[in-house]
Amino acid sequence: AAFVCFHGGGWSGGFPRRFYPFVDHFARLGLVGISVEYRLLNRDLGTTVFDCVKDARSAIRYIRSHASELGIDPNKLIVSGGSAGAHLAAGTALFDGIEEPGDDISISTSPNVMILYYPVIDTSICGYGNEKIGDRWRELSPVDNVRGDLPPTLLLHGTGDKLTPFAGAKRFTQEMLEAGNDCQLIPFEGGRHGYLIFDLDLFDQAMDQTEVFLSELEMLD
Repeated sequence: AAFVCFHGGGWSGGFPRRFYPFVDHFARLGLVGISVEYRLLNRDLGTTVFDCVKDARSAIRYIRSHASELGIDPNKLIVSGGSAGAHLAAGTALFDGIEEPGDDISISTSPNVMILYYPVIDTSICGYGNEKIGDRWRELSPVDNVRGDLPPTLLLHGTGDKLTPFAGAKRFTQEMLEAGNDCQLIPFEGGRHGYLIFDLDLFDQAMDQTEVFLSELEMLD
């Protein structure tokens, strides 16, 4: 299996090294760890959040099409991320039709599992990113694009998150369950945005919770 991560940073900042601790943790458990670089939102360069999503979907296509070379099972792709990176992770399954020109769309971008840490999950004015995305925000709002037959999903989210409000994660989980999907939400009482990256004990706890979820899906030995 592969554990593929997208870093956070509001789509406009951050870098892959930020998620090395996550991919390293699962590499030590026998998975292949991958932290993805993607184009960042930059109005001066004309780069939009749609480009970030396209890169995330292209990355999954690349990994699937090079699975043999990378030594992974293309049917065991775990996609994860934090904050805006978790939004991109969700977008690999949810945002069909947002494609980079020239991509082989016969290769599925949908992962087999999604692990979303404090995700940007609602891009309405009640969530995060509405002004950054613009009028087409609904196309890139995970909670507004839930359907059936989505991958098993785990969310870890602080109830005190004021950047990406907990209400969005709660609503997303409810929508997923009502659509017949396997979805679990683990709240951290009072936790701020990104709570698990500021405290090593909380990080270890989050990794343990993730391991339990992946073991139940037979993604870990």
